[in-house]
Amino acid sequence: MDFVEILRAAFALLVTLGLVMLAGWGMRRFGPDAMARLQMPRKERRLTLVETLVLDPARRLVLVRLDDEERLILLGDGRTLETLKSPTPRRRKTPETAA
Repeated sequence: MDFVEILRAAFALLVTLGLVMLAGWGMRRFGPDAMARLQMPRKERRLTLVETLVLDPARRLVLVRLDDEERLILLGDGRTLETLKSPTPRRRKTPETAA
């Protein structure tokens, strides 16, 4: 290999690395917004994660809302313990009650 071929290979490597870095920067900067715009709007979800609390490396408390009630779930140790958080469910706004 002569000097010109080595110089051409080094330049091609620099251009390739520059394009990869530019693509990475663009995905971090514009990626989440661009991907969200391309997706179809979703229906309202029935299950939402309200809050989590890590108790220790093996256990965690998870507060989830399913429809109109919230549930407190203890995860870990190969078992799941579920308790009802609030006996009175919250009312969601429906089209009839919102008007």
